[in-house]
Amino acid sequence: MSRASIKETFFSKQIVPMVVGTLLYAALTIPFNQIPGGGDLIAVKPTVAIPMLLGIVFGPITGFVVGLIGNILSDFVSFGGFFWNWEIGNGLLGVIPGIAYLVMKRTEWTKGRGLAIAAILAIVASVVGVGFAVMTDYLFQIRIAAADSALADFYFFGGSYAVNGAILTPILLYIYAMATSRRARRAK
Repeated sequence: MSRASIKETFFSKQIVPMVVGTLLYAALTIPFNQIPGGGDLIAVKPTVAIPMLLGIVFGPITGFVVGLIGNILSDFVSFGGFFWNWEIGNGLLGVIPGIAYLVMKRTEWTKGRGLAIAAILAIVASVVGVGFAVMTDYLFQIRIAAADSALADFYFFGGSYAVNGAILTPILLYIYAMATSRRARRAK
């Protein structure tokens, strides 16, 4: 494979999904940032399934970039700034499901086992991502000064992200897999 075709492949397989996913995540997250979620400057958002899906489909790096930069953009528009620990936490929402990209075959995406793996990884990602954000909020006294407030935020947001991710990520994965398999069959 020539150097030019490697660049072309990387661009079409990684960069384009990163850019499209980031813009989609940011644009769809902004309205949810306006809904009070139980804590200041944090919103309940079903859009967490976007970096999770892209992590599974395109890999952990793509998932991380979509979660990180998409959340930075939506926070700038919604709140006029960004919150580094929540941005990293949202990046982790794409990294953890990206494990599936490394261990699961594309043919499993529409089968029960593959969809179950997507749901489980979405829950784990929610726990890790929200756990990181809340823990750093508390440890560095960014937004949370009391341990009980940190636990409340972790349960509320971690639970919300986990439910949204566990339900929506497998659904979106199934839809994506079916749409791309039909397109591939028509191209033959």
